Amino acid sequence: MPTVHRHLFGPGPSNPYPEATTALSKPLLGHLDPEFLALMDATSAMLRRVYGTQNSRTLPLSGTGSAGMEAAFVNTVREGDAVVVAVNGLFGQRMCEVARRCGAEVVPVEHAWGTPVDIDRVVAAHPSPTIIAAVHAETSTGVLSDARALGEAVRAHHPDALLLLDTVTSLAGSEVLLDAWGVDVAYAGTQKCLGVPPGLAPFTMSDRAYERRVKDPRSWYLDMGLLSQYAGEAGGSAARAYHHTAPVGMVVSLHDALERIEAEGLQAVQDRHREAGRLLQDGLLDLGLELFVPAQHRLPQLTTVVVPEGVDAASVRRRLLETHHIEIGAGVGPHASSLWRIGLMGHNARPDAALLVLAALRDTLGR
Repeated sequence: MPTVHRHLFGPGPSNPYPEATTALSKPLLGHLDPEFLALMDATSAMLRRVYGTQNSRTLPLSGTGSAGMEAAFVNTVREGDAVVVAVNGLFGQRMCEVARRCGAEVVPVEHAWGTPVDIDRVVAAHPSPTIIAAVHAETSTGVLSDARALGEAVRAHHPDALLLLDTVTSLAGSEVLLDAWGVDVAYAGTQKCLGVPPGLAPFTMSDRAYERRVKDPRSWYLDMGLLSQYAGEAGGSAARAYHHTAPVGMVVSLHDALERIEAEGLQAVQDRHREAGRLLQDGLLDLGLELFVPAQHRLPQLTTVVVPEGVDAASVRRRLLETHHIEIGAGVGPHASSLWRIGLMGHNARPDAALLVLAALRDTLGR
């Protein structure tokens, strides 16, 4: 059976940058080969620049973005810690579940889905939280929250609290400036705006968070004390402590995608995401479709569309896939059958991709 090329215009994975795909065919190196260790250090350095941080403990974790979420909590949460979580979608809910399993006293701050984080409510939710956590770009709804303002409020009201940020859908597609915003721990995934296949979780932890880390966390595999002796903190040192067999090919793929992003310029990449998103969203409105998130809080890289009344959401998605080889995403949670999610991320953040999905929707919906 021939391989079918899909246009991956859902919430992720997206079609990788060609450089990321080509990298997967390079000769394989050992995970302790000096050449690979140098490449991993270079990858971590580029991740620092994309994250806007000087954190020495910045590295590509072996696992998807959910592994990054696990690492963020298992390394920082002790039994009984008060963890305030802004919940404005599925991934805020998932943060609560992961924190609960780590023994936290979870304080969820519930929001209507499709709305940004209400910073005043979050900082007022507990008198002395150990951790405050939020999703920067909520993948389930396509809403962007003001992480800069959140960081300022946390520093003003709870200077001792650690700030955790999910940047899975924002990193490389929207502005991320962790040090300037006062973020202590952040994680992402490679399969969205970074333009790499799924399999790695870019992760970063501040010195302050590392000093306060759980010394014997519930996860051996995601223990930052052990991982820092292999990647990130080691930063070029010849002394490396074996921890696990890193997915070498995936790190090379991420490295080459980051080189491609740096060659274009991070600001230019973010501008490209914004312009592709604007073109898509304007076109959707021209088709008479309703967008779920208000314009001022809308992600450019991930657009949520309200399924028109009387339209079978799953049938449209199936026809797009079978007729046009285009994948778009369904909604999730309470909006599973009432929303479509359309992503233009990484290599797909281009005008031609926006026009392609608009033409396919026009044909499929008969508009």
